[in-house]
Amino acid sequence: MESDGCSLTCTVIAEWLSPQGSVLRKQSHRTATLRLTRNNQRELFIEIHVDKGNVRTKLPLKGISVFNKFMSEGKASIKFKEQNCTLFLSNAPSSNLINFLKTIYIKITGQDENTMKNPLKEKLLGNMQSGTEDISPSTSTEINRAKEKAMSISRATITTPSPSATKKRKHFSDTSPKVQAAKKLYENPTTGELNEEQSKILNAVLTGKNVFFTGSAGTGKSFLLKKIISALPPDVTMATASTGVAACHIGGITLHQFAGIGLGTATLEKCFQLASRPSVTSVWRKTKHLVIDEISMVDGDFFDKIEAVARHVRRTERPFGGIQLILCGDFFQLPPVSKTEKAKFCFQSEAWQKCVHFNYELRTVHRQKDEVFVKILNNIRIGRVTDDIVNTLKETAKQQIESNGVLATRLCSHVKEADEINEFQLNELKGEIKTYTAVDSDSSMTNMLDQHLPVPGKLLLKVGAQVMLLKNINVSSGLVNGARGVVIDFKNNIPIIQLRSGTKYEAKIEKWTIKTTSGALVHRKQIPLKLAWAFSIHKSQGLTLDCVEMCLSRVFDAGQSYVALSRAQSLQSLRILDFNSQQVWANTAVLEFYRKFRRNLQEMEMIPLGKKIKSESNKK
Repeated sequence: MESDGCSLTCTVIAEWLSPQGSVLRKQSHRTATLRLTRNNQRELFIEIHVDKGNVRTKLPLKGISVFNKFMSEGKASIKFKEQNCTLFLSNAPSSNLINFLKTIYIKITGQDENTMKNPLKEKLLGNMQSGTEDISPSTSTEINRAKEKAMSISRATITTPSPSATKKRKHFSDTSPKVQAAKKLYENPTTGELNEEQSKILNAVLTGKNVFFTGSAGTGKSFLLKKIISALPPDVTMATASTGVAACHIGGITLHQFAGIGLGTATLEKCFQLASRPSVTSVWRKTKHLVIDEISMVDGDFFDKIEAVARHVRRTERPFGGIQLILCGDFFQLPPVSKTEKAKFCFQSEAWQKCVHFNYELRTVHRQKDEVFVKILNNIRIGRVTDDIVNTLKETAKQQIESNGVLATRLCSHVKEADEINEFQLNELKGEIKTYTAVDSDSSMTNMLDQHLPVPGKLLLKVGAQVMLLKNINVSSGLVNGARGVVIDFKNNIPIIQLRSGTKYEAKIEKWTIKTTSGALVHRKQIPLKLAWAFSIHKSQGLTLDCVEMCLSRVFDAGQSYVALSRAQSLQSLRILDFNSQQVWANTAVLEFYRKFRRNLQEMEMIPLGKKIKSESNKK
């Protein structure tokens, strides 16, 4: 179901300009399919198909420039110099757009070897019946040739004009071999191959099914979710999550922000009124695909309310107003925050039964490579603790996991406790304190950025401060989100960090961008570090920690111990103090849900969908 790079469906505007720059002709297509083709002379073309395949426009891929700075947002433009025509592409699934532009670059790059320089060959081909054929997907030889060409690039060429053009433009052109940013085409934000179980889920989503997929910690749920989001049209897809940090992980907003009904504690009538405000209604009505990450933390009553709101605002009685749902999470992890003693999970809501029809489970663990540790975690996830598990985890209390001046991060059950430990330890250090204040693109959005981003608005550091890296800087060098380090120096006010592995890193300012409900982008620039003597279990969700210590005596929710333990990369990077089996339990309602869930999965595997089962009378 994934794009092979030879076609793209999106919104297309084509403009032809006069030599003076005025518009001579314009075509606008809300939905069009672009195809890459060749004619009998092996020349490349882009064909624009609209209305069930009728070809409206055909443009030769000669003398083109591509402006691709915003391709991760599903936008790009292609300028055809000879025709003085520009194609403006928008609302394209970002992964498909990246593959499409990459294929253009690869095919153009390889053209010097493929173009006809043999007069006899040209004559023979000229005598053939004229026509076009779809081009084949890029081969590995073509990709390597394109990469070599990209690596030899030294200076930029003119790019397509853009209203928000900046100095740092990403583009390529086939008019010159020297193209500065062509190699950027290979930087897909969702690089990495999907395995078979992940591909099955992506294909189900792309066929329009309402999907819930689950899996234990470290099975690649967020990775797959990013792949799914990049394969859907961005203008009609809303990526949301139950918490701000989880929303930031997938480049979205919180479910509460999207829904526009506050905490959802008001009456249904009042919720209808809140959702009927023009700014909220417009978002609900344009949404065709709704992604909700960390669904386990969404309250069941709130889920029922937003399902009713969706039908009310979209004026249809179809479940969830006809919006496709893509739900992801692990109910064995953190439960909904509830003011009543008993939380109501989403799967206990009426809306869940009406809306969720296809369930999947990811089973391959990527975070931990140690099979013994994976087996222990899988048992703890369902609240099962054997004597062997107790003994193995108690043994970790003796481990020395510190190295290169990096101390273990203490995971705490309460956010306040973690903050107090960090503040106390920083004050204990001697030396000058350095303050780093974040620069936010919109000061009125600072509170929202504080809630959504892991990076603090104000960061206080000293030499000797224990810190955690909050962004993937260089994966191959170990500069990854969650990596632990210690401040060893300041150089021109830049903190120098020594990681647990011994690698040194100059912590330069990085940028985090999030979307608002209206689709506007706001960003924060800050040093990508946070104090890490202690961290709360709640804030650690999604992280992989390479040096972690915990005391689980104060856990207060089912799943908290499992979330804490599953943050550790391995048994060798983990130290548990005063462990006992009473600190581990699973919610009985969740256990029952997964029993039924797995039974249904087995039935689906045993009886392939679409096959008829012979009745007893037929057998006779």
